[in-house]
Amino acid sequence: MAHRMDVRRTKDSGAGSAGGSRRASERAGNHKSHAAGMAEHTMPTIVEYTDQKPPKNLYPERIISPVRSGPCCFTDMEEVGKPQEDGRWVFQYRRCKKCGFALRVILREIPDAALAAELRKILANSFVRNVPE
Repeated sequence: MAHRMDVRRTKDSGAGSAGGSRRASERAGNHKSHAAGMAEHTMPTIVEYTDQKPPKNLYPERIISPVRSGPCCFTDMEEVGKPQEDGRWVFQYRRCKKCGFALRVILREIPDAALAAELRKILANSFVRNVPE
């Protein structure tokens, strides 16, 4: 079921994953409400997951990838393009040299400066001892 949802999400919003791990809400059968929530939070991607077309690297416009990874993907992944920023994330595309499976890898999160400043202020005041005079 996750495979079908991922392919549909790829077609509708340009985002998706290759499947694999599923959240408890999906396993419990609440996949419709979860999918609607995920559509709001998914980042757009240039990867098109399909078994109807041969794998092809048309970076930076599009990468056509098989729906599932193969055993070769563990050792034969190559980086495609340079790291890019999207919102609060730095990501890079990776693609298997043998089968063409591609995915977007999150490299790191960009820190939220306002949140960090607020946390520093809270921590600075947390260890101040209030001594009555």
